[in-house]
Amino acid sequence: MEMRSLELLAKEYPNEQAAAAEVINLNAIKCLPKGTEYFFSDLHGEYESFLHLLRSASGVIRRKIEGLFGHVITEEERDSLAELIYYPEEIVKGRELSGKDGEEWQKLIIYRLIQVCKECSTKYTRSKVRKKMPAEYAYILDELLHADRDIDKEYYYQEIIQSIIDMGNGENFIVAICTLIQDLCIDQLHIIGDIFDRGPRPDIIINELGRFHDVDIQWGNHDISWMGAACGNYALIANVIRMAIHYNNFDLIEDGYGISLRALSTFASETYGEDSCQYFVPNVWDENKFAPVTLELAAKMHKAITIIQFTLEGQLIQEHPEYEMAERACLLNIDYEKGAYYQNGKEYALKDTNFPTIDPSNPLKLTKGETELLKIFEKAFEHSRELHKQIQYMYSHGSMYKCVNHNLLYHGCIPMTEDGEFESFTIENKTYTGKALLDWINKTVDKAYFLKEKSRGKKQAVDFMWYLWCGSKSPVFGKNRMTTFEQYYLKEEETKRERFNPYYDLSQREDICDKILKEFGLEGQGVHIINGHVPVKIKDGESPIKANGKLFVIDGGISKAYQSKTGIAGYTLISNSRTLILAEHKPFCVHSQTPDVKVIEQMNPRVMVEDTDIGKELTKQAEELMELIRAYRTGKLKESFQ
Repeated sequence: MEMRSLELLAKEYPNEQAAAAEVINLNAIKCLPKGTEYFFSDLHGEYESFLHLLRSASGVIRRKIEGLFGHVITEEERDSLAELIYYPEEIVKGRELSGKDGEEWQKLIIYRLIQVCKECSTKYTRSKVRKKMPAEYAYILDELLHADRDIDKEYYYQEIIQSIIDMGNGENFIVAICTLIQDLCIDQLHIIGDIFDRGPRPDIIINELGRFHDVDIQWGNHDISWMGAACGNYALIANVIRMAIHYNNFDLIEDGYGISLRALSTFASETYGEDSCQYFVPNVWDENKFAPVTLELAAKMHKAITIIQFTLEGQLIQEHPEYEMAERACLLNIDYEKGAYYQNGKEYALKDTNFPTIDPSNPLKLTKGETELLKIFEKAFEHSRELHKQIQYMYSHGSMYKCVNHNLLYHGCIPMTEDGEFESFTIENKTYTGKALLDWINKTVDKAYFLKEKSRGKKQAVDFMWYLWCGSKSPVFGKNRMTTFEQYYLKEEETKRERFNPYYDLSQREDICDKILKEFGLEGQGVHIINGHVPVKIKDGESPIKANGKLFVIDGGISKAYQSKTGIAGYTLISNSRTLILAEHKPFCVHSQTPDVKVIEQMNPRVMVEDTDIGKELTKQAEELMELIRAYRTGKLKESFQ
């Protein structure tokens, strides 16, 4: 190490004794079992289901309770204890805690919770567990978790619990232990794309993720759409509003992000007053609590913003011929007099021929009213503090892919050709494939948000966010086209087909997965690809485990919109020190959420911290500290004992 680096390190470890103590600590941590990693994908705003999966650790907490108390207390008591850990605030508030019965219940519950907490903390250092504890109860919890249960300590142990109750802190203390148990069960949390759209409140999901210590996100196309909208891309602003209305998610826009849709409702009412907008009636999976809108008005708003989106997309396509998407400027493919649409040389009758805002001689020109509406939305998105707080979280914790502990994580695909080669993408006279393509996209996505000055580079990056949403070579989209227009306006199913990138067939092969893994620097035994994006239709016999165990596709349909196709309600992939586990979830219901669990791989030998990426980092830190120690011993640096 350079002397300057050693001098900086010496500020934290000012003498040989301090440095040596930290080396001992680091080497000890490396000998612990690795923490448990949780992998989720395609959450799509289903906050109730996802929060339950987090709080229950996808059924792991219930299994720990079974191991501790299976032959001690009844199944009903075990279920009640599990539900308390998942929802401590509401369970405790629903109980009478005063009087002798309330006091005895608190004593019993605290005792049982401490046993569960001990079980969940066994693979961590005492200091790491303490860091996860609520500050106000850290000392007490530390004492209870580590007090020896011998005769001399029994009175001490009981006195702590009694004092907590006597001081009136029993309720808060129970909530604190339950929250700690939840946190201890998940060491690393990986979200493999699509937090946004379809479900009601992705903003609640992001807020929940914010309380976890170690989270990473691999962006999906729906995440990119919202990130692009926050960057000021007009087409994506229209898209996220359209999606929210389509799934009746007015609460997200108006309550979650404080973006008023009043101007749109006024515009839509005036423009489509006599139009039933029958093909634009929203799908109602969830009711709005704060911003109820009648379905009649919602349908008009839906149609208004959809036409605006098609207009803006056509403008982008004309401005960027390098996107090679000319056929997707759908408003140019219409004969407005005949009410016909042309695709691949064929003529199709439109289901809806009322286009009051479109000038047939110039279909891609916005009306004055549409232009004013977009300016209102641009300012609303620009000034939404909560939106930008969450988008910044998506940026700081997210990327196109991540290599972690022998796993390659990405949401959609690595674009490939039919013959199994990495597909090339050329832009601004440069060609990218494979890992280089995803690295370039990472930089471009960053430019779209963080470049502040108005420049050609900024605009190119912001425009490209739309291509990532729906472009044929976008790794997060992975299809030849997005047939949004056809879904609304045409009856014929042949017009609505979207062809997947060859990756999705090729990745069923182990040799192709090995090729992709090698491209990202992962080779050998125990390496995997983990992605989502395409719901696994388990009810049709499809398996999420592909390519002889090299690929896991963990989009199991946590979104209500997909559950009829998949037959289940999502997957959790769980990797601990002994096993790789796939949890298969049922549709959300608090009282019946124990998933079906399958062990996919047994770890032999057991995986320790030193075998992980964190272990490699700890080894590097220990080596740097040894250099510091040598510098102290040779007199290159002076020790300080102040």
